[in-house]
Amino acid sequence: MKFEEYVGKTVFVTGAASGIGQAQAIAFLENGANVFGFDIEEQGLFSLHQQYPEHFAYSLGSVCNKNDVEQACEQAVSIYKQVDILLNTAGVLDGFAKTLDTDEALWDKIMHTNVKGTYFVTNAILSHMLKRKSGVIVNMASIAGLVAGGGGAAYTASKHAIVGYTKQVDLDYCRDGIRANAIAPGAIQTPMNQADFEGDGEMAKWVANETPAGRWAQPSEVANLTLYLASQAADYMHGAVIPIDGGWLTK
Repeated sequence: MKFEEYVGKTVFVTGAASGIGQAQAIAFLENGANVFGFDIEEQGLFSLHQQYPEHFAYSLGSVCNKNDVEQACEQAVSIYKQVDILLNTAGVLDGFAKTLDTDEALWDKIMHTNVKGTYFVTNAILSHMLKRKSGVIVNMASIAGLVAGGGGAAYTASKHAIVGYTKQVDLDYCRDGIRANAIAPGAIQTPMNQADFEGDGEMAKWVANETPAGRWAQPSEVANLTLYLASQAADYMHGAVIPIDGGWLTK
């Protein structure tokens, strides 16, 4: 999928070291964009820098740490002068824990990463976008942000929060040139879901069987949707939450 409009644009991606975030980074790099990656793990980021030394830079840190986020934002702006597109992709799972099985530490971990992290990064980047009256934000929701059963109590609550947050950010700033939407993936084969494939892979087989499309998706499929959603072709899409779930929500 090729979009010439991304040549020279700058994309800030959280969770860029692996999974969907890395696939998104590669997709935009392959379309001529400059990409700034942010993650707590360096290996995947360093690998991207080696592959795209002139167009990929990165910073290590946690989306839960406001100082880390602000420093990464300033570094991205210092290198590339501006950020045109923000992809809030970093997130963690809760092991499908029910509420009585969710202790306070797990609840805080999920909320701090998935919700507060998105809030920290959005506020840091948004202030720069508003100066130029232009910017696109794509948040990573989930089918768990639309229905129950896609995660445990904390994860489902966090992704419902992302859906609401995305809509409110778009409503508040769309007249200022900002466009915010969210993607709601279903079963995507990433390192975050590796446990489902361990051993005989019975959990992975069950998920595939329960998905109308009969399979898991690859991160590149989510990245391709991101390319469209961030493009001018999707300029009239505001506050939308787009499922990419193999038909899960049709059941």
